[in-house]
Order: sequence, then C-alpha cells, then structure tokens
Amino acid sequence: MNIKTDIPQIALLRERIEKSIDFPLNTHGDFLRLSAGIEFTLREHMSESTLERLWGYSTRRYDTVSVRTLNVLCRFIGIHSWEQFCESLSSEGHESELFTGSTINAADLAVGTRIRIGWLPDRMCTVRYLGDNRFVAEETQNSTMQSGDTFSCLQFQKGRELHLDDFHKADPSERFRYVVGINSGLTTLEVIPPER
Repeated sequence: MNIKTDIPQIALLRERIEKSIDFPLNTHGDFLRLSAGIEFTLREHMSESTLERLWGYSTRRYDTVSVRTLNVLCRFIGIHSWEQFCESLSSEGHESELFTGSTINAADLAVGTRIRIGWLPDRMCTVRYLGDNRFVAEETQNSTMQSGDTFSCLQFQKGRELHLDDFHKADPSERFRYVVGINSGLTTLEVIPPER
C-alpha cells in the first residue's frame, strides 16, 4: 500500500527524522549519510534515492511512498510502525517546537502564486494569491475550508497556527475569522512551482 507524500503526518515525520539526526537534509551526501545510518541502526537497506524522493530533493517526481518505507523510518526514530506514529499524533497536545519556522509573507508573493498548507490530523489545502493579502482556496481535503472560500492573511509560518481573517464562505454575506492548526501549527507549507 502507498501513502500520499504531501500529507501533514509525513511532513511531521520528516521533521522528526531531521531532529533525531541533528542535521538538515540538503545535499545528496546528507541522504547518503541518512541511508547509512538507517542501515547501521536497523540492519535494513533504504536507498538514498528513496529518501531523496520523500524529501522532494529528487528531480524524479513521486507523490506516494510505500508503507514499508514509512515503517522503517518510524522505527529509525524509535516508533514501532507508521500506524503507531499516526495514532500517537492524535494524543499529543503540543508539537510546534519541532518545526523550523519557515515563513511565507503575502507581500512577497506575485498574484497567482499557489501555496500548499497542511495541518493535523489530515487537512490539506491549496490556495492561490489574489493580491492585496487575499487568497482563494482551490483544492481542499478534510477541511472546513472549501474550494472558492476566500480570506485575508499576511503571513504563513510553519509550526504556528494560521489566522485567516475576513474569511468568506460561499455566502458572501457571512464573514468569519478562521484559525487552523491550533495545537500543532502548520505541518506543511510550500510554494507550488508554476506549471510550464
């Protein structure tokens, strides 16, 4: 069975692995070190190319990962299985200190820029910048936010809760303030490269 790689739980697993090895995975050599560390610790082989794909370092695009790979990575950080890792997330009350705090400011975006955000337990949304600090939701999974909803936001920060002001549902007369990721903050935050 394969799992989508863009879910918040996998983003959190990547963060925890980097914290456990105490170095960021930014180069091919870093992935070779992690592969060797997994083999030394668990006596299980995992190629650096598999790890590079999971971290988005590889130019070969894969949007799924096998449960076997996830099980090995969970065991590497001391958790029995991927299933147990996911179950443990729902019982944790605070994880925001685990995230690096990467930030996207609305003022730095070009109109039309798309951003993917995710938060626990399994929420994912793709939003598009409209200009003047306004965004529209384009794709959503397991969220109160739905396609077509609009909101204002000055900044997205990984590991912090996200405040969406002047939030409009389908009925434009209704305005809300919506907060996502209250306990764990955003676990996924990335600018989606434009399609060519």
